[in-house]
Amino acid sequence: MTHTPGSGRVGQAAPVAATPWYRQLYVQVLVAIVIGIVLGWRWPDLATDMEPVGTTFITAMKMLIGPIVFLTIIGGIAGVADLKKVGRTGVKALAYFQVGTLVALLTGLVAVNIFRLGDGVHADPSTLKTSGDVGQYISRGEHQHWWEFLTGIVPDSFFGPFVEGNILQVIFLAVVFGIAIKMVGKTGEPITAAVGRLTEVVFKVLSFVMKAAPLGAFGAMSYAIGKFGLSTLTSLGSLIVLFYLTSALFVVVVLGGVLAVYVRLNIFQLFRYFKEEFWLILGTSTAEPALPGLMRKLQFMGAERSTVGLVVPTGYSFNLDGAAIYLSLATLYIAQATDTSLSLGQQLGLLAVMLLTSKGAAGVAGGGFIALTATLSTVGSVPAAGIMLIFGIDKFMSECRALVNFFGNAVATLFVAKWENGLDLERARAVLAGKAGEPPLTAGDETGHGTDGEIEGGTEDVRPAVPSPAARSAEVAS
Repeated sequence: MTHTPGSGRVGQAAPVAATPWYRQLYVQVLVAIVIGIVLGWRWPDLATDMEPVGTTFITAMKMLIGPIVFLTIIGGIAGVADLKKVGRTGVKALAYFQVGTLVALLTGLVAVNIFRLGDGVHADPSTLKTSGDVGQYISRGEHQHWWEFLTGIVPDSFFGPFVEGNILQVIFLAVVFGIAIKMVGKTGEPITAAVGRLTEVVFKVLSFVMKAAPLGAFGAMSYAIGKFGLSTLTSLGSLIVLFYLTSALFVVVVLGGVLAVYVRLNIFQLFRYFKEEFWLILGTSTAEPALPGLMRKLQFMGAERSTVGLVVPTGYSFNLDGAAIYLSLATLYIAQATDTSLSLGQQLGLLAVMLLTSKGAAGVAGGGFIALTATLSTVGSVPAAGIMLIFGIDKFMSECRALVNFFGNAVATLFVAKWENGLDLERARAVLAGKAGEPPLTAGDETGHGTDGEIEGGTEDVRPAVPSPAARSAEVAS
């Protein structure tokens, strides 16, 4: 029995020949990353010319993120029977985001206090000259107020957020429209259906763009290595290593602990499940291209569509665990490097400021530096010009930030879904164990298997059924 498109019924997937390994997306992206590193190392001038290849792919992905977030949230809210559930989900998600951000900030703070890598640098802030983008980030950060992320949620026009790529404003519009469509009753039903069909079309366009993912990863990686050089990695290598190890510890111990204790799932199985998104983020240094795949795969795992549609996009702006670790670690490193003494009370005060400033630059280009500068400017005791000390290695830390942000939002969505009784735990375990096939490509796909390494999405909750233990026993017996 197979799934009938539009019926909402679920059947067992038909067997399909496995995709050859060399045609799987994550393999192609991995090969492209390796080629990009070699090109940047051996022929840096040629490698820097590859920048348009990477930026064009990322731009194409960003072009689709706004419509995908808008349509998915509207469809999720309009499809919920009780609007109170949407409110509960939103409040629980925001509560989790704040706790998660605080723990991430504390993790970075503890790490840099233990190893104190900035001691001995003795940098004189008056001799640090800002140049290029750094000057703009400092100027913008100094004028950044903690409350701007609240007032900035409301857009000046309907199309402005889509043009500017302001995801927070897109979320605001989507929530308002979703609630309005739900409240007008039958009048809104044709709109809900149209949203579903349009979502499927947008995901089909996404599948076209994703075919260029290996090229995008190649262009971005070759440019990074060619522009900054492998020597940059060695100049402040200890700080890079500390950030990566701290982030890995946070993901495995903190996020893995939350997933194991409360959700009862295995973080290492989750790593394997999201391997395509992992390599895509590593190649492009941003988590945005992986957002559609994250939403599609979480829904396939058994998380309610409305929960996924609300928590994931919101988390991409409010739940940035990797950025939080980076923010606290970088701030304390600059303080140590400039011989700025901070007491325990002052460091805890920094955490309170970071909880606000980390939200103030969400979704903004150079947001990490803007949030860092806003933090230093608000506190006043640590010189903002100190960010020049770490500007050169920021590119090599962005991949780690994006990966931690990605897995942080995956765990957050599963946590909130379980909290709201909106997670099919038996199904999630079967999916992570590889017993439920591959996530469906579109609502009309009856097999649930991908081809050519495509990453697409669907508008319906389409999941091939997982055979029950009794059915499996009967099958073995026969």
